[in-house]
Amino acid sequence: MPTNKHKRKASAHSKTKAIKGFQSSGLISLHPKAFAIGGLFFVALGLYLLAFESQNNAMFGVAMLSLIAGGSTTIYANFALAKKKTD
Repeated sequence: MPTNKHKRKASAHSKTKAIKGFQSSGLISLHPKAFAIGGLFFVALGLYLLAFESQNNAMFGVAMLSLIAGGSTTIYANFALAKKKTD
């Protein structure tokens, strides 16, 4: 074994770092406040349909779909809105 073994620096193997501040170009990421308001509208519409118009199965289904779509859109828009405020 040679006593002077060549060792490489750890910095030579480091990977390039990702660009910080890169924001996805999705529609919800670009306009999170509008999608949050739209999601709350769908939640309100779903609650209205569930409370007053759910005598038949079709309106119950539309109300549940509206609640699920509005809730998920609002939550996703709030995540995008929180990330956008910190930048």
